[in-house]
Amino acid sequence: MNYHKTITLKDGRTCVLRNGTAEDGQALLDIFNLIHAQTDYLLTYPEESTQTAQQEADYLARKAQSADEIEILAEMDGTIIGSAGIDCVARKEKIRHRAEFGISVDRAYWGLGVGRALTKACIECARTAGYVQLELMAVAENKAALALYKSVGFVEYGRNPKGFRSRTTGWQELVLMRLELNLHGK
Repeated sequence: MNYHKTITLKDGRTCVLRNGTAEDGQALLDIFNLIHAQTDYLLTYPEESTQTAQQEADYLARKAQSADEIEILAEMDGTIIGSAGIDCVARKEKIRHRAEFGISVDRAYWGLGVGRALTKACIECARTAGYVQLELMAVAENKAALALYKSVGFVEYGRNPKGFRSRTTGWQELVLMRLELNLHGK
């Protein structure tokens, strides 16, 4: 699946949203580790990442060749500042209509519209791929993310009160959200 779009951020700067490629392996690994150190709202801590730059490159190459999955990078002035993607929940017939959505943006660029643009790009790609439902999990304390997701149509369908166990804050409640992409289904 291919995606490429230039957007204008709230501060007037431009940002390119594009497929990650194998050449972005090290940059994706670097931004992953940076962002996971900046917030307690993501699944892992930076030191838990066992990926190498080559593994990230291979991952991006697979996503670039996929018809129904994608990893979109946000790039400014040659620097990756965030990423988002969609992954098929599973290939089994009963659930292959569902995709999972994940996103992360460098804290230095929060509030500029990067997250919204990446989210909308992934929604567009999920529709193009033929998914009926896009799903995500977000930490309940992450009010800005929840507001973004609700503003683009995601609805809450459940909560897991002990979804994450943070080193610093203890239990974190996860909000489960879904976006129906095709009201008629498949």
